[in-house]
Amino acid sequence: MRYSVNCSILFTDLPILQRPQAARKAGFDAVEFWWPFDSAVPADAEVEAFIQALQEAGVQLTGLNFAAGDMPAGDRGLLSHPNRVTEFRDNILVVADIGRRTGCRAFNALYGNRLGGASEELQDATALANLALAAETVDGVVLVEPLSGAPAYPLKTAAEALAVVAQVPALKLLADLYHLAVNGEDVDALLRGGLDRIGHVQIADAPGRGAPGTGDLPLAAWLTAIDQAGYDGWIGLEYKANPGEDPFAWLTSDPKELP
Repeated sequence: MRYSVNCSILFTDLPILQRPQAARKAGFDAVEFWWPFDSAVPADAEVEAFIQALQEAGVQLTGLNFAAGDMPAGDRGLLSHPNRVTEFRDNILVVADIGRRTGCRAFNALYGNRLGGASEELQDATALANLALAAETVDGVVLVEPLSGAPAYPLKTAAEALAVVAQVPALKLLADLYHLAVNGEDVDALLRGGLDRIGHVQIADAPGRGAPGTGDLPLAAWLTAIDQAGYDGWIGLEYKANPGEDPFAWLTSDPKELP
Protein backbone atom coordinates (compact mmCIF):
# COMPACT_ATOMS: atom_id res chain seq x y z
CA MET A 1 0.00 0.00 0.00
CA ARG A 2 1.13 3.54 -0.72
CA TYR A 3 0.17 6.29 1.71
CA SER A 4 -0.08 10.00 0.90
CA VAL A 5 -0.39 12.61 3.66
CA ASN A 6 -3.19 15.14 3.30
CA CYS A 7 -1.40 18.31 4.30
CA SER A 8 -4.58 20.36 4.52
CA ILE A 9 -5.82 18.47 7.58
CA LEU A 10 -2.51 17.23 9.05
CA PHE A 11 0.41 19.36 10.28
CA THR A 12 -2.00 22.25 10.77
CA ASP A 13 0.26 23.74 13.43
CA LEU A 14 2.63 24.68 10.59
CA PRO A 15 2.24 27.20 7.76
CA ILE A 16 0.94 25.40 4.73
CA LEU A 17 4.18 25.72 2.74
CA GLN A 18 6.13 24.00 5.54
CA ARG A 19 3.88 20.97 5.62
CA PRO A 20 5.39 19.08 2.63
CA GLN A 21 8.75 19.13 4.41
CA ALA A 22 7.09 17.92 7.62
CA ALA A 23 5.55 15.01 5.71
CA ARG A 24 8.95 14.16 4.28
CA LYS A 25 10.54 14.22 7.73
CA ALA A 26 7.82 11.87 8.94
CA GLY A 27 8.90 9.35 6.30
CA PHE A 28 6.46 9.99 3.47
CA ASP A 29 7.27 10.81 -0.13
CA ALA A 30 3.77 11.80 -1.26
CA VAL A 31 1.27 14.46 -0.21
CA GLU A 32 -2.15 15.69 -1.21
CA PHE A 33 -3.94 18.97 -0.59
CA TRP A 34 -7.35 20.53 -0.63
CA TRP A 35 -7.19 23.81 -2.55
CA PRO A 36 -4.21 25.46 -0.79
CA PHE A 37 -4.90 29.06 -1.78
CA ASP A 38 -7.32 31.75 -0.60
CA SER A 39 -8.77 32.38 -4.04
CA ALA A 40 -9.71 30.27 -7.05
CA VAL A 41 -7.09 32.06 -9.15
CA PRO A 42 -4.08 32.83 -6.96
CA ALA A 43 -1.24 35.10 -7.97
CA ASP A 44 1.55 33.49 -9.98
CA ALA A 45 3.93 34.00 -7.06
CA GLU A 46 1.67 31.96 -4.78
CA VAL A 47 1.60 29.07 -7.23
CA GLU A 48 5.36 29.22 -7.65
CA ALA A 49 5.90 29.15 -3.88
CA PHE A 50 3.61 26.13 -3.52
CA ILE A 51 5.37 24.16 -6.26
CA GLN A 52 8.76 25.13 -4.86
CA ALA A 53 7.77 23.86 -1.41
CA LEU A 54 6.91 20.49 -2.92
CA GLN A 55 10.14 20.33 -4.89
CA GLU A 56 12.34 21.35 -1.98
CA ALA A 57 10.71 18.74 0.25
CA GLY A 58 11.19 16.07 -2.41
CA VAL A 59 7.58 14.86 -2.25
CA GLN A 60 5.16 13.94 -5.00
CA LEU A 61 1.83 15.73 -5.18
CA THR A 62 -0.67 12.89 -5.63
CA GLY A 63 -3.97 14.70 -5.18
CA LEU A 64 -5.32 18.25 -5.41
CA ASN A 65 -8.81 19.66 -4.96
CA PHE A 66 -10.28 22.21 -7.28
CA ALA A 67 -11.25 25.42 -5.50
CA ALA A 68 -14.25 24.73 -3.27
CA GLY A 69 -15.21 28.18 -2.03
CA ASP A 70 -15.02 29.24 1.61
CA MET A 71 -15.04 25.85 3.32
CA PRO A 72 -14.75 27.17 6.90
CA ALA A 73 -17.90 29.17 6.18
CA GLY A 74 -19.70 26.07 4.90
CA ASP A 75 -19.02 26.03 1.15
CA ARG A 76 -18.45 22.55 -0.29
CA GLY A 77 -17.54 23.14 -3.88
CA LEU A 78 -18.28 25.35 -6.87
CA LEU A 79 -19.23 22.77 -9.49
CA SER A 80 -22.97 23.20 -9.33
CA HIS A 81 -23.15 26.92 -8.53
CA PRO A 82 -24.72 28.66 -11.56
CA ASN A 83 -23.35 32.08 -10.58
CA ARG A 84 -19.76 30.91 -10.13
CA VAL A 85 -19.13 29.19 -13.45
CA THR A 86 -16.48 31.66 -14.57
CA GLU A 87 -14.68 31.36 -11.22
CA PHE A 88 -14.61 27.56 -11.43
CA ARG A 89 -13.54 27.48 -15.06
CA ASP A 90 -10.72 29.92 -14.42
CA ASN A 91 -9.68 27.63 -11.55
CA ILE A 92 -9.56 24.64 -13.91
CA LEU A 93 -6.72 26.28 -15.81
CA VAL A 94 -4.71 26.85 -12.64
CA VAL A 95 -5.27 23.28 -11.47
CA ALA A 96 -4.26 21.90 -14.85
CA ASP A 97 -1.07 23.96 -14.81
CA ILE A 98 -0.13 22.76 -11.32
CA GLY A 99 -0.85 19.20 -12.40
CA ARG A 100 1.43 19.43 -15.42
CA ARG A 101 4.25 20.97 -13.42
CA THR A 102 4.08 18.60 -10.47
CA GLY A 103 3.00 15.35 -12.08
CA CYS A 104 -0.22 15.27 -10.05
CA ARG A 105 -2.84 13.15 -11.80
CA ALA A 106 -5.83 13.11 -9.42
CA PHE A 107 -8.11 16.13 -8.99
CA ASN A 108 -11.09 16.24 -6.64
CA ALA A 109 -14.08 18.35 -7.64
CA LEU A 110 -16.47 18.90 -4.74
CA TYR A 111 -20.01 19.09 -6.09
CA GLY A 112 -21.32 22.06 -4.11
CA ASN A 113 -24.22 22.52 -1.70
CA ARG A 114 -27.79 22.81 -2.83
CA LEU A 115 -28.72 26.45 -3.22
CA GLY A 116 -31.88 28.41 -2.69
CA GLY A 117 -33.00 30.42 -5.69
CA ALA A 118 -31.82 27.95 -8.33
CA SER A 119 -33.48 24.73 -9.41
CA GLU A 120 -31.77 21.41 -8.76
CA GLU A 121 -31.96 20.75 -12.50
CA LEU A 122 -29.97 23.90 -13.25
CA GLN A 123 -27.44 23.11 -10.54
CA ASP A 124 -26.95 19.57 -11.82
CA ALA A 125 -26.61 20.73 -15.43
CA THR A 126 -24.03 23.30 -14.34
CA ALA A 127 -22.08 20.65 -12.46
CA LEU A 128 -22.02 18.23 -15.39
CA ALA A 129 -20.87 20.92 -17.82
CA ASN A 130 -18.09 21.97 -15.44
CA LEU A 131 -17.05 18.36 -14.85
CA ALA A 132 -16.87 17.70 -18.59
CA LEU A 133 -14.66 20.73 -19.14
CA ALA A 134 -12.44 19.81 -16.18
CA ALA A 135 -12.03 16.23 -17.45
CA GLU A 136 -11.08 17.52 -20.90
CA THR A 137 -8.57 20.04 -19.53
CA VAL A 138 -6.55 18.30 -16.84
CA ASP A 139 -4.02 15.56 -17.52
CA GLY A 140 -5.34 12.91 -15.17
CA VAL A 141 -8.57 11.84 -13.52
CA VAL A 142 -11.28 14.07 -12.08
CA LEU A 143 -12.82 12.68 -8.90
CA VAL A 144 -16.30 13.05 -7.44
CA GLU A 145 -16.64 12.62 -3.66
CA PRO A 146 -19.55 11.88 -1.32
CA LEU A 147 -19.31 13.90 1.91
CA SER A 148 -20.64 13.66 5.44
CA GLY A 149 -21.38 16.48 7.86
CA ALA A 150 -22.77 18.79 5.17
CA PRO A 151 -26.58 18.55 5.11
CA ALA A 152 -26.97 20.65 1.96
CA TYR A 153 -24.41 18.60 0.00
CA PRO A 154 -26.40 16.31 -2.34
CA LEU A 155 -23.88 13.47 -2.76
CA LYS A 156 -23.75 11.42 0.42
CA THR A 157 -23.55 7.85 -0.88
CA ALA A 158 -21.35 6.09 -3.39
CA ALA A 159 -24.41 5.47 -5.56
CA GLU A 160 -25.24 9.17 -5.71
CA ALA A 161 -21.67 10.06 -6.68
CA LEU A 162 -21.43 7.20 -9.18
CA ALA A 163 -24.62 8.42 -10.85
CA VAL A 164 -22.76 11.65 -11.60
CA VAL A 165 -19.58 9.80 -12.62
CA ALA A 166 -21.56 7.75 -15.14
CA GLN A 167 -22.63 10.86 -17.03
CA VAL A 168 -19.16 12.18 -17.88
CA PRO A 169 -16.43 10.06 -19.45
CA ALA A 170 -13.23 9.48 -17.47
CA LEU A 171 -14.58 10.49 -14.05
CA LYS A 172 -13.95 8.32 -10.99
CA LEU A 173 -15.25 8.01 -7.46
CA LEU A 174 -13.19 9.34 -4.58
CA ALA A 175 -13.92 6.76 -1.89
CA ASP A 176 -13.30 8.44 1.45
CA LEU A 177 -14.06 5.49 3.72
CA TYR A 178 -14.71 7.80 6.68
CA HIS A 179 -17.38 9.87 4.93
CA LEU A 180 -19.02 6.77 3.47
CA ALA A 181 -19.10 4.91 6.78
CA VAL A 182 -20.44 7.90 8.71
CA ASN A 183 -23.22 8.23 6.15
CA GLY A 184 -24.21 4.59 6.63
CA GLU A 185 -22.65 3.16 3.47
CA ASP A 186 -22.02 -0.58 3.24
CA VAL A 187 -18.31 -0.15 2.62
CA ASP A 188 -17.68 -3.89 2.39
CA ALA A 189 -20.23 -4.17 -0.41
CA LEU A 190 -18.72 -1.19 -2.22
CA LEU A 191 -15.27 -2.75 -2.12
CA ARG A 192 -16.62 -6.14 -3.21
CA GLY A 193 -18.35 -4.47 -6.13
CA GLY A 194 -15.04 -3.77 -7.82
CA LEU A 195 -12.47 -1.05 -7.63
CA ASP A 196 -12.62 -0.12 -11.30
CA ARG A 197 -14.95 2.79 -10.46
CA ILE A 198 -12.70 4.12 -7.67
CA GLY A 199 -9.97 6.58 -8.59
CA HIS A 200 -8.68 7.39 -5.11
CA VAL A 201 -9.14 6.21 -1.52
CA GLN A 202 -8.91 8.25 1.68
CA ILE A 203 -9.17 7.09 5.28
CA ALA A 204 -9.94 8.32 8.78
CA ASP A 205 -11.49 6.55 11.75
CA ALA A 206 -14.93 7.18 13.23
CA PRO A 207 -16.22 8.58 15.40
CA GLY A 208 -14.01 11.63 15.54
CA ARG A 209 -12.24 11.57 12.16
CA GLY A 210 -8.98 10.66 13.89
CA ALA A 211 -6.15 8.32 12.96
CA PRO A 212 -6.85 4.62 12.43
CA GLY A 213 -7.32 2.95 15.78
CA THR A 214 -8.92 5.96 17.48
CA GLY A 215 -12.43 4.85 16.50
CA ASP A 216 -14.21 1.64 15.65
CA LEU A 217 -14.09 1.37 11.86
CA PRO A 218 -12.49 -1.85 10.50
CA LEU A 219 -9.94 0.12 8.50
CA ALA A 220 -7.27 -2.58 8.58
CA ALA A 221 -9.71 -5.08 7.08
CA TRP A 222 -10.85 -2.60 4.43
CA LEU A 223 -7.27 -1.75 3.48
CA THR A 224 -6.43 -5.44 3.23
CA ALA A 225 -9.46 -5.98 0.98
CA ILE A 226 -8.42 -3.08 -1.22
CA ASP A 227 -4.88 -4.40 -1.44
CA GLN A 228 -5.97 -7.94 -2.25
CA ALA A 229 -8.33 -6.66 -4.93
CA GLY A 230 -5.35 -5.15 -6.72
CA TYR A 231 -5.79 -1.46 -6.00
CA ASP A 232 -2.44 0.15 -6.77
CA GLY A 233 -3.32 3.80 -6.16
CA TRP A 234 -2.54 6.00 -3.21
CA ILE A 235 -4.31 5.87 0.14
CA GLY A 236 -4.80 9.43 1.36
CA LEU A 237 -4.38 9.94 5.09
CA GLU A 238 -7.09 12.54 5.63
CA TYR A 239 -7.65 12.59 9.36
CA LYS A 240 -7.26 14.95 12.29
CA ALA A 241 -4.46 14.73 14.85
CA ASN A 242 -4.51 16.02 18.43
CA PRO A 243 -1.70 18.42 19.42
CA GLY A 244 1.31 16.62 20.79
CA GLU A 245 0.30 13.22 19.43
CA ASP A 246 2.16 11.25 16.77
CA PRO A 247 -0.42 11.05 13.98
CA PHE A 248 1.38 8.10 12.41
CA ALA A 249 1.91 5.91 15.48
CA TRP A 250 -0.57 3.39 14.04
CA LEU A 251 1.78 2.63 11.14
CA THR A 252 4.71 0.24 11.09
CA SER A 253 8.22 1.64 10.85
CA ASP A 254 7.78 1.85 7.09
CA PRO A 255 4.90 4.20 6.20
CA LYS A 256 4.39 2.37 2.92
CA GLU A 257 3.46 -0.90 4.62
CA LEU A 258 0.18 -2.02 6.07
CA PRO A 259 0.03 -1.95 9.87
